Amino acid sequence: MFKIIPKYFIRYKFFNSLFLGLSVGTIFTLYAPLEPSIYSLGGIFLALAMLLVAQFYKHILNASYLFKISLFVEIILLLAISYFLYASYNYHSALVLYAGYQLTFVFGSYLIRAETLLLQSDVLLTKLDSAKQLGYLLGMGISYLFYKFLNQMGITQNQEQVYVLHFILLVVELSIIALIFKSFKRLPA
Repeated sequence: MFKIIPKYFIRYKFFNSLFLGLSVGTIFTLYAPLEPSIYSLGGIFLALAMLLVAQFYKHILNASYLFKISLFVEIILLLAISYFLYASYNYHSALVLYAGYQLTFVFGSYLIRAETLLLQSDVLLTKLDSAKQLGYLLGMGISYLFYKFLNQMGITQNQEQVYVLHFILLVVELSIIALIFKSFKRLPA
């Protein structure tokens, strides 16, 4: 059994949204090698998988599974980022990144429902949603300034800029994983 530690959980969600804000503009460049039919297949997989996850809500809407699934999602993202930094741009890396992100999206609805049910306080939910929005806005602002900085440094190709940004995403992702461990406390059995 686990218990959420709200102070750290809110920080985790802030960094999670910071990651999203930093990365949101990268997908157009990352997925460029993929043909449109891949998105259709990915969407079908996503919808079916989300239906499957919803069937298990009775069993998984608790802090223990929230910890495990949150950690799983972030490890998938860490692996995807690491693979991209290793393999750089090609069709295979675009496909791996797309599949990794789609796999994490499978648990999107679950994560939102679980955190809402488990925090059970309008004050905590207000803090949580505010932290998420601030993280997202900060991430978007940092990515904008980062791209402008890279332009000034002579790095003007989209692919190069997105590749360099992934080093920042790697650091943020490692911070997110560390915060997940601080966000949950194992209760005695």
